[in-house]
Amino acid sequence: MALSEQAPSNDAAGVLARGLAAALARISLPAPQGLERLSGGANMESWRFTAGHETCVLRRAPGGEALVGGRAIGLEGEAALIRAACKAGVKAPEVLVVLEPQDGIGSGFIMRAIPGTPDPAVILAESDGEVLVAELGRELAATHRIDVSQLGDFPVFENREALATLRERYLSYGGDRPILSLALRWLEANVPAAVPPRLVHGDFRMGNVLVDKGHLTGVLDWELAHIGDPHEDLAYGCMTVWRFARPDRPAFGLASVEALARAYEAAGGETFDPVRFRFWLVYRTFWWALGCMQMGNTWRGHLDRSLERVVVARRTSEQELDLLLLLEEMAPEVERNRPLPPAADPLLPGTGEPNGAEVLTAISEWLNSDIKPLVSGRSKFNLAVARNALGIVAREIEQRPQATDKSLADDLLAGRADLATPGLLARLRRMALGKLSADMPKYPALALARAKWEGN
Repeated sequence: MALSEQAPSNDAAGVLARGLAAALARISLPAPQGLERLSGGANMESWRFTAGHETCVLRRAPGGEALVGGRAIGLEGEAALIRAACKAGVKAPEVLVVLEPQDGIGSGFIMRAIPGTPDPAVILAESDGEVLVAELGRELAATHRIDVSQLGDFPVFENREALATLRERYLSYGGDRPILSLALRWLEANVPAAVPPRLVHGDFRMGNVLVDKGHLTGVLDWELAHIGDPHEDLAYGCMTVWRFARPDRPAFGLASVEALARAYEAAGGETFDPVRFRFWLVYRTFWWALGCMQMGNTWRGHLDRSLERVVVARRTSEQELDLLLLLEEMAPEVERNRPLPPAADPLLPGTGEPNGAEVLTAISEWLNSDIKPLVSGRSKFNLAVARNALGIVAREIEQRPQATDKSLADDLLAGRADLATPGLLARLRRMALGKLSADMPKYPALALARAKWEGN
């Protein structure tokens, strides 16, 4: 189902195996064999194993629900929802058993494994985009028909309340990012009217679906499900960040939005509304920008001191670029055609002792030549993250991009400045290019933005 990362230590393996054996015994399955960690976050874990003739996957929070911050529903609620989804004919994994406290291995549940890969690179390379996007559209329509009335209290998202919560979060993070202020101002001025609520998956995107031989086999990770506007799901999978290597194909990196909308409507989904779709595309891009920023606070607060958290936090710049590409059409033509101001002069290589960027480059090269051959599994993954982190800092030193401007952010949020302000769009474009070039220079949309804004 996913790429393996590591095997557990002997002590951890024993505890995990005993807990799984206790849970499996409740459904008359034998003890687990071949435990293998799958790709996943620091708080949520997934493990693959066999139990007799069954291939299973464990999804768990090792320390219980308290460690899983920001979840819309708990793991027990997620298991109940997945069972309801299966009953409704959605391609969700079958939940075999839910963990209990006496199992001693945290919160979670065991599922029957589904064939296929979640790897976006493999999916995009091997699939017919029109065929797969049609299957995704049908699955979204089926998801939005799931009846959750028997599942007890379920999170309900009201548009203005959800947006007010995002405003509070943004201001708590400093409120000093001009492009984010611009986006928030637009969102608050363009909240769509309420619609009949439906179940929203909340994380329906490449990376959370399984595909085998070009066809959809499963929908994973229901933890952010809530009651709300179905167009939120349609838009979320179309965010630029989830198109991976195909930013030119807006729907999941596979096809056009029109193709997705046709498939969704044909499968019984509601009539596609481009105005609501655009609102949710901007909303979820802004939401994910804040999510990236929260990663940094998670690290600072010692809730998770993994290097991966720090690096993912720098992906805010991807969302800022995407938001500006979404919103710049509001600017007058004269502003859209205005040349960009020059970038900051890069730091020149030293002629005496190496500068800070050169020292970081030397460390990265040493890690690659001397340490990389010695590690494997999760350690090899962490090594790649570490080299990425060193590159971010080295480029930041060399390029000296502007990252924040509280005064300008305040003016944009208050409406004292907007995209009609002479020179502002060009300034924001340069800021977005500079930040992303330092943070994530391989982000596919960066090359498209450079070509559009700089003519290169």
